[in-house]
Amino acid sequence: MLETLQQLDGSLLLWIQTLHLSWLDPVVALFTSLGNAGLLWIVLSLAMVCWKPTRKAGAVALLAMVLGLLVTNVTIKPLVERARPWLDLPITPLVVEKDPHSFPSGHTCAAFAAGMIWLRALPWKWGRVLAVVLAVCMGLSRLYVGVHYPTDVLAGAVIGSLCAWMAWRLFICWEKQHHKLDGPGAVSNQ
Repeated sequence: MLETLQQLDGSLLLWIQTLHLSWLDPVVALFTSLGNAGLLWIVLSLAMVCWKPTRKAGAVALLAMVLGLLVTNVTIKPLVERARPWLDLPITPLVVEKDPHSFPSGHTCAAFAAGMIWLRALPWKWGRVLAVVLAVCMGLSRLYVGVHYPTDVLAGAVIGSLCAWMAWRLFICWEKQHHKLDGPGAVSNQ
């Protein structure tokens, strides 16, 4: 069963590699590189912390990303040690990755950890939609540049979303303890 899943995973990634467009390659490579060490999401979250209407979204997103880092890069990657696709498949990646471990995708985890918090907490509909679009694009970019298998990205998205849920629950508990709720289950925008 696991071998069949790995074959399907590899076949799907090889098919994705046939979709490359010369003008799109540098665009996707740049976008995916902005996710190195969670940089894009950290910078955006720190900027949000500086402005009162988005402070909660930024602060809780930072917490979610820390949880995601602990789960993916500190815990799961060293335990699973799945090799990057180019080590097993005839793929030339568009970006260089120093970490030889592929499962789960840390870039995708960080994107979904931040994006799912922003989906919940940003005050504008366009910002909430953009948060999800950017998270999905980060996951897809990891496949396009050839540094992750589809299941790596799927696992990163699930873990990031779960870390966002946990960070949100911790925030709600903190708010309750500090009497900042405006009613049953409602969270203030402060």
